[in-house]
Amino acid sequence: MSDHAKSFMAYVKSRNPGEPEFLQAVQEVVDSLTLVLDRYPEYRSAKILERMVEPERVIMFRVPWVDDQGHVHVNRGYRIEMNSAIGPYKGGLRFHPSVTLSILKFLAFEQVFKNSLTSLPMGGGKGGSDFDPKGKSDNEVMRFCQSFMSELFRHIGPDTDVPAGDIGVGGREIGYLFGQYKRLRNEFTGVLTGKGLNWGGSLIRPEATGYGCVYFAAEMLATRGQTLAGKTCLVSGSGNVAQYTVEKLIQLGAKPVTLSDSTGYIYDPAGIDRKKLDFVMELKNVRRGRIAEYAEEFRSATYTPLDLNADANPLWNHKADCAFPSATQNEINRKDAENLVKNGITVVAEGANMPTTIDGVQVLLDARILYAPGKAANAGGVATSGLEMAQNSMRLPWTREEVDERLRLIMKNIHKTCVDVAERFGTPGNYVHGANIGGFLKVADAMMDQGVV
Repeated sequence: MSDHAKSFMAYVKSRNPGEPEFLQAVQEVVDSLTLVLDRYPEYRSAKILERMVEPERVIMFRVPWVDDQGHVHVNRGYRIEMNSAIGPYKGGLRFHPSVTLSILKFLAFEQVFKNSLTSLPMGGGKGGSDFDPKGKSDNEVMRFCQSFMSELFRHIGPDTDVPAGDIGVGGREIGYLFGQYKRLRNEFTGVLTGKGLNWGGSLIRPEATGYGCVYFAAEMLATRGQTLAGKTCLVSGSGNVAQYTVEKLIQLGAKPVTLSDSTGYIYDPAGIDRKKLDFVMELKNVRRGRIAEYAEEFRSATYTPLDLNADANPLWNHKADCAFPSATQNEINRKDAENLVKNGITVVAEGANMPTTIDGVQVLLDARILYAPGKAANAGGVATSGLEMAQNSMRLPWTREEVDERLRLIMKNIHKTCVDVAERFGTPGNYVHGANIGGFLKVADAMMDQGVV
């Protein structure tokens, strides 16, 4: 790390104590941007990076709600409006007990670069609450969402801030949030994405993050004259991203063999086919059960419970060709990365946000793995949210085929940006540098044009 990068990180740490996830996200970007700041000192003079790491606005509020037994609960709500240099704030809402200011700031910071890479006019933001929708009735979730939106509505709008879903916020939650926004504002606008198809949603939006991640992996393999056909793939998670990653892998002839949840993971050497994936979708989306039930249903699979004291996750210690971490942040540490390399992995495409630790990333880069950071590989979700915004503005829906083709082309262009920028700055094949620098330049130039604001 350069002297400037070290002093900058010391500055950021002094201003953001107790926020490890945010500091990790900033350091990962700063390590790449040394190449830019040395070549273009005007960015340093204008304090572009110092401004980028400070949210334009942080909104924190209480969310009181009443459960089915009449008991009052109080959660915290957040919205981080990080950067609007190239468009309205855009980023998901996460409802999960792990939600903290640090996690949302890291996600919002990543979102700025991710949205820039899509080439669509979207700034970066993120929000959510420490509310846990698991185990709650539909009425309890509705009451919480209505209370949450009763504060958030005054800060968002189709030309100001357009939230979407994330962990814990699916179609049900988006529906309740949108209904409350519409009631309070007395207007029907594209203020949220991930909406139902009957009221402004876009085809392919639920599938987009997983599909896009696989499209990006296919582009990386193409640089080596290969395809996904016949490749054995490790996938973590079993939610929306993981499910549609598996679906697209099956369509392209690959063999996914793992899935996981917070209790453990399944390994199915026979491969997860369409029938098995349908079981997972019903299990997770309808019955909201545990992935262990997969191994009870299909004898070809084994289930391994989660061991919180283990120094590595055994899911990443199987022979395979490709890995798609699609669960949560920091799920691949240095030991996991070493296991991936040892077991013959040649592609790692991140479906989750920052699922690999900094030292884990370094192991993959040193091994010359085709490694795609989340801000590039999982940008398909927000890209399709941008396409939903466009359809809302035009009051016209596009067909499934149109949206899927636009998504594929966006991922192809993001890949090209990463490759071209990495070569331009002297690190060919380094998708981390390509994504970080490519995302930075567009936002930095817009900030320079707009003055000190």
